Amino acid sequence: MKGAQSHQKSYADRRRRLLEFRVCDHVFLRVSPTKGVARFGKAGKLSLRYIGPYPIIQRMGEVAYQLELPTELQTVHNVFHVLQLRKYISDPSHVVEPDPI
Repeated sequence: MKGAQSHQKSYADRRRRLLEFRVCDHVFLRVSPTKGVARFGKAGKLSLRYIGPYPIIQRMGEVAYQLELPTELQTVHNVFHVLQLRKYISDPSHVVEPDPI
């Protein structure tokens, strides 16, 4: 049993990547729309989606970040776990147009 646990831990440790962001970095937010409810402005399919990019305002502990969300998302709590975020790599040719809600 101990050998199996050690093997699984070494397997997981090799594939785990440390995610760390700085204040003022821009990130995409991973959301899972609820069928029939437009909570994040997206309704219908249940597949995960990324919305944003949103700037990071503050780091709240080791694995949580506070985002500056637009006024359309006032009902959503603005502190998210690091696994819900994906780094936005800026590209001058990339123009992000917000979807009308």
